[in-house]
Amino acid sequence: MSLLNLINNSSISSEFKAIAQKVVNNIRITEDEALLLYTKADLSYLGALANYVREEKHGDNTFFNHNFHIEPTNICIYNCKFCSYVRKINQDGAWEFSSEDILNKVREFDGKPVTEVHIVGGVHPHRDLHYYGKIIAEIKKIRPELHVKAFTAVELEFMIKKAKLSLEEGLKTLKEYGLDSIPGGGAEIFHEDIRKELCDEKASTDMWLTIHEAAHKVGIPSNATILYGHIEKYEHRIDHLSRLRNLQDKTKGFNTFIPLKYRKENNSLSHIGEVSAIEDLKNYAISRIFLDNFSHIKAYWPSIGRSTAQLSLAYGVDDIDGTIDDTTKIYSMAGAEDSNPKMTTNDLVNLIKQVNRIPIERDTLYNIIKKYD
Repeated sequence: MSLLNLINNSSISSEFKAIAQKVVNNIRITEDEALLLYTKADLSYLGALANYVREEKHGDNTFFNHNFHIEPTNICIYNCKFCSYVRKINQDGAWEFSSEDILNKVREFDGKPVTEVHIVGGVHPHRDLHYYGKIIAEIKKIRPELHVKAFTAVELEFMIKKAKLSLEEGLKTLKEYGLDSIPGGGAEIFHEDIRKELCDEKASTDMWLTIHEAAHKVGIPSNATILYGHIEKYEHRIDHLSRLRNLQDKTKGFNTFIPLKYRKENNSLSHIGEVSAIEDLKNYAISRIFLDNFSHIKAYWPSIGRSTAQLSLAYGVDDIDGTIDDTTKIYSMAGAEDSNPKMTTNDLVNLIKQVNRIPIERDTLYNIIKKYD
């Protein structure tokens, strides 16, 4: 269904026609309108509206990159209810890579066309900013052009505090070590009532937002995420999106927004199950419509699977992350369908072309490396 048909279709209610008209005229929708979309809109309507926004911004271009992950440790001082990853020191299943282990993982990609290393892990009680900063500096010696995207706001809060630095000092110090950008993890759900129930121990909503704002101010761009599909309601998702939209208005420092699906295996929320692929697509679409000041919406394929990632490209998504190369365990430990997440360039290109989109290899900051016509 085209957007023109939406506006002129007699079977569409006046309130939904009004929202479509706002989107056409590049007028921001309200939180109340977002709630209406979540609770009343048909998926076909959401897809048409989100796809219009996506194509206005990017046409058929669909982005991916050559990346790999390093997860230095799953030892963590926190106990988030949704997490399947965390272990304590000496617990079965715990790992703790040394500095040399981490550098050897980087060396494994010598001669391969990777452009980004993504480094996140548990909040280890004994490791501070300088421990990780020195590793980044060594990574840059091995591969100077490699973009280092590292550490969630939750990790940053702890490691900066442990180093007895202010947020600004800590972020500037990490930038001097070679940190290029930060991922969006640790956001979970911003609404304080839900956050208290899920992960009360770790960085607060205000702290997450403050860290990302401080990073943007010192010239470190970042991503943003939401963890959806657990105990939250639509109102909580909208509150989350609104806080991100407000901060992006202020700093313009976010590269992309990444909805992350809750997966149920091996954690204390397993009894609630998981939302459907239809709910995934609805969430992508409304995120694209609401976050008018975000250039990109990413579907992280290891969390939702390849088929849903393909479908998402018709629901506002223009990025499906990267090659990964089986270097992350966060979602596989939570029961994601890809237990060994890895795609080649050809896999990604074919996946995108199968749904009549144009694959674009990018770097972390969305500079185009290669277009696959």
